[in-house]
Amino acid sequence: MASSSSAVQEEGRRREPRKPPFKFLVPLIYAPVLPLIRIGLRTKPVLRDRLFGVVLVAALLHGGYLVSDLYDAESK
Repeated sequence: MASSSSAVQEEGRRREPRKPPFKFLVPLIYAPVLPLIRIGLRTKPVLRDRLFGVVLVAALLHGGYLVSDLYDAESK
């Protein structure tokens, strides 16, 4: 009986469509990009190493941001 009353209450409100959390999907981009940099720029080692380092640092900073954001949310 309780489920039918909550269903009636839900009918009056429209549910907003859920959006994917893009900040958590970014590692799906970093994962294949790092090996592709190593493979694709095999003939230009200086550029390859610099670009790999920049992308790796960006990935680690992004991970640190997500972890700090989670800890901040837990402390409140």
